[in-house]
Amino acid sequence: MDTPVLKPLPRPQALADQVYQALRAQLRSGSVGAGQALQEVALAAQLGVSRTPVREALARLASEGLLATDRRSFTVPALTLADVDDIYEVRFLLEPAAMRRIAARTADPQLRAPIDAALESARQAHRAGDAAAFRDANVRYRDAWLALVPNRRLVREIGLYADHMQHIRAITLDRPQVRDVVMLGLSRIHSALVAGDGDAAAAAVRDHLCQARLAFIDALGLGPQPGPASPRVPAADGGTAS
Repeated sequence: MDTPVLKPLPRPQALADQVYQALRAQLRSGSVGAGQALQEVALAAQLGVSRTPVREALARLASEGLLATDRRSFTVPALTLADVDDIYEVRFLLEPAAMRRIAARTADPQLRAPIDAALESARQAHRAGDAAAFRDANVRYRDAWLALVPNRRLVREIGLYADHMQHIRAITLDRPQVRDVVMLGLSRIHSALVAGDGDAAAAAVRDHLCQARLAFIDALGLGPQPGPASPRVPAADGGTAS
């Protein structure tokens, strides 16, 4: 059977992807608050493009759950406690498994260098009380370890669900006590990575996610907080914690 000949993609499709990446980076920075509307016309003017690629990019972000839409406008969703639980349930399933896979490689200081650098940046930002720099270092830490995960589909899903929490981080990481929790978690994960211990790294990620979830819920005042053994936290053996 002859291989079908594909026609070159039109420029607007590539442009829509560029707009998508630009808008997603904006959402990751936390500069767009929950409930804030994203205006198609204004975004097109700022980016110097027509409304069509902006509309396509906004629709794509909405399909990923990063934006909410009522068919007339797009906004950053204000997450409920149930939303947070759903997102963390997925993260509990994905991130410890991914971390376990890379631990054997991170024992190599050369491969681990970007992770080390991001952690040191986070420490310096925390000591300086620089919340913006701390958020940036936190994202770079995640990107650095994800770069070592061989399964790129897994990487995309982890990145997507971590980004669901990004505008919450923009609020909560302004609080020194939340940065304390995050810094402790990153340090414990890093110790396991230095040792090349996959099981310890996975356990450290699970504990970090538990503590981060509780800190975020408390900071946002979202209501009663189940303990780390909540039914929404998958057990290490693939079952469900109770």
